[in-house]
Amino acid sequence: MSKLWTKTKIGKMELPHRLAMAPMTRSRAEEDGTPGELSSLYYAQRASMGLIISEGTQPSDDGQGYLNSPGIYTEKQIEGWNKITNAVHKADGYIFIQLMHVGRMSHPDNTPHHRQPVAPSAIAPGVEMFTAKGMQDIPVPRELSKEDIQTTIADFRKAAAAAIKAGADGVEIHGANGYLINQFLGENSNTRTDEYGGSIENRSRFAIEVAKAIIEEIGAERTGFRISPGTPLGGIQDGEQGPELYLHLVKELAQLDLAYLHVMHLGNEKLLQDIRTSWTNALLVNRAGRAIDDISVDIDSGTADLVPVGVWSLANPDFVERLKVGFPLNEVDRNTLYAGTGSKGYTDYPTMDEVKAQKQYQQ
Repeated sequence: MSKLWTKTKIGKMELPHRLAMAPMTRSRAEEDGTPGELSSLYYAQRASMGLIISEGTQPSDDGQGYLNSPGIYTEKQIEGWNKITNAVHKADGYIFIQLMHVGRMSHPDNTPHHRQPVAPSAIAPGVEMFTAKGMQDIPVPRELSKEDIQTTIADFRKAAAAAIKAGADGVEIHGANGYLINQFLGENSNTRTDEYGGSIENRSRFAIEVAKAIIEEIGAERTGFRISPGTPLGGIQDGEQGPELYLHLVKELAQLDLAYLHVMHLGNEKLLQDIRTSWTNALLVNRAGRAIDDISVDIDSGTADLVPVGVWSLANPDFVERLKVGFPLNEVDRNTLYAGTGSKGYTDYPTMDEVKAQKQYQQ
């Protein structure tokens, strides 16, 4: 595990170790998408993770899928994120804001304009969405026209500029987990017959054009990209050409010299190694279902340059310090992952020192 604690450079960031905080939806924003009052504390508490990748943040009204998720396209939202970035920087951390357009993974009841969700094709995901009225079926989305696609790309560009204005060190493009970019990649979610559908090259086109637009706006060194090959989330199926499609996408993105590629890895080891071969810049590997003792496996083997940590860092604001000394981890309260107001399950997880002090008091 010694390699885990070596320094590394990603983009313009000098990172103290090989861990990072993975993006995790928390649903604590205000109704208008402005980050909540406690969000600055939440992220600053975890600044020792080095690089923080924020929760998914919508680039437009159309991009929102969940209740109380943050946005980064209004002045008020920018002001809210600026408080967060200032707090993280003051605590010696870095933060990339993840830009997440959910596409069809939405419901009119959850968005400011209450319109039909949008997607590459008018195909419902076949799953339910939590709304203020409870669980509801996600409706059939409206197929994006070519003009809509260009508008959506422009929304991503504007959101990236807004993130930098808010003080973020960069943005991560969310191309994974069943959301809009992933929907363009999916064989069963994209049945278009124009230049954005059909072949591997065409289904990858939207992702690449979004990346190019953001790079033009804020620079490649401030831009990361997340993929999740083989994930079934949101009803997405890659099809038999899935590995070939992702290798094509990775090779095209590699030519753009992005700061990093973030892979949600679900078990296709050959594909992961092929991605490593094709990707020369920093590679982040979030290996699903790993044990704590295996956290440095991909660093030790040279497969990954950084290891994103999700729930463990959510429940342990001082995860880095605990891992270094082998201190037991807090258990996550799954009842408060996506709900509630105030500090419960958000900023009230005790640090290692607080746990020790409490035990001494009880003795």
